[in-house]
Amino acid sequence: LYEGIYLLGTSIARPLIAKRQIEIANLTNADAVSHGATGKGNDQVRFEIGYYSLKPNIKVIAPGREWDLSSRTSLIAYAEKHQIPVPKDKRGDAPFSVDANLLHVSAEGKILEDPWIEPEEYIFSRTKSPFDAPNKVTEITIDFKDGDPVALNGKHLSPASLLYELNILGGENGIGRIDLVENRFVGMKSRGVYETPGGTILYEAHRAMESVTLDKETMHKKERVMAAYAELVYNGYWFSKKRINLQKIIDKNKNKVNGTVSLKVYKGNVTIMSRKTSS
Repeated sequence: LYEGIYLLGTSIARPLIAKRQIEIANLTNADAVSHGATGKGNDQVRFEIGYYSLKPNIKVIAPGREWDLSSRTSLIAYAEKHQIPVPKDKRGDAPFSVDANLLHVSAEGKILEDPWIEPEEYIFSRTKSPFDAPNKVTEITIDFKDGDPVALNGKHLSPASLLYELNILGGENGIGRIDLVENRFVGMKSRGVYETPGGTILYEAHRAMESVTLDKETMHKKERVMAAYAELVYNGYWFSKKRINLQKIIDKNKNKVNGTVSLKVYKGNVTIMSRKTSS
């Protein structure tokens, strides 16, 4: 958790994108890669540190920062000049920006910049409002093997399928909404509205499993390591030696985290009901 609340849904996606871009550059003998991040946020740093970590001599092109494309009007004009199709729904001035992947959905900017203004319900796309969620409890069991979730309600699933199913269960029950003002790497503060339904459930279940499988010293060390690890990921240092060394510390105890956690989700709340270990 970055700054005690953010599950790094966007941060953790950027090194994966950068890694794949460099793989494609190597396959095609390309001498440059490009990203669409502006000069205001974290993503420019995350992408570029990732590129240079994997291929130090690669050239990076950042049109949003380097070219005269500072407005939506200039972007559309450039696209039309170069016969790049622009969907009709992209021609107006977007009220906020959205980034989505399997782990989460984030909304930032424009109407969300004032932290005193409550986000309207139409901003949320993956979760129901807790107030509109079903008036009944949903029971869930998650099995862990070597620290990783491997089964949901007794059914063994791939990591992607398990998270996808948890997103549905969590989303229907209003799980995983956060509204935070975070400290960006570049020194700015940014208000973000995030939805991480499946990830929130997994986080709570994993901590419950650790509470009975890890000893006191390991648990307390993990808490200290987590803050440093989260900051490295947030700031784009996924491929750094420090992040890799912290990963080794974390992985050293993964094989101890085995068992099943039973929990209930209800109107935005995740409640741990029971847990049992397994070999």
